[in-house]
Amino acid sequence: MAKITREKILATAETLITANQQPAVTLDQIAQQLDVTHAAIYKHFTNKQALWEAVAAAWFQRTIINQIPLPTTGTPAEQLHDWLWAFANAKKHAYNDHPQMFALNTRYIDSNPTALRAVLTSAYVVIDTIMGYDDAHHERAETILSAFSVFALPTFKDTWNDDDYAARFEALWQLIVRGL
Repeated sequence: MAKITREKILATAETLITANQQPAVTLDQIAQQLDVTHAAIYKHFTNKQALWEAVAAAWFQRTIINQIPLPTTGTPAEQLHDWLWAFANAKKHAYNDHPQMFALNTRYIDSNPTALRAVLTSAYVVIDTIMGYDDAHHERAETILSAFSVFALPTFKDTWNDDDYAARFEALWQLIVRGL
């Protein structure tokens, strides 16, 4: 039996989800692929929920957050606009290009407020950095990102490919920018 790491379990789970073209992958499939027992997986995760949250969170960080460059030119408000637009589009592309992982993320992260807040903390840090907020609890950043939930939460995914997508974003931005 091979020695496994948390990262190898996460990568294997994601690979199986993508290969099977569905978010329903069993622990048996993961264990078999890794040539380990269920117990070996449970040494790294307390339960199935924790495993799937970790898979979705790692995917979200890598596929969405890490793909958005930090703007370096313009005023803080202009940089924030550009970052939020990139975030909205990264989420849209994730929905369109990675439907299995998007579905897993929806089930285990977006529908769980505690997990969602934990996953979005890195986004809050970026917003705080751009705006120069010294906010240990990220209240202002969380409020700003929450205002753009129509461009981030899967409840609204069916509107992300509409022709007025950019116009709706800009209309919302015009409301938000005044309060920065």
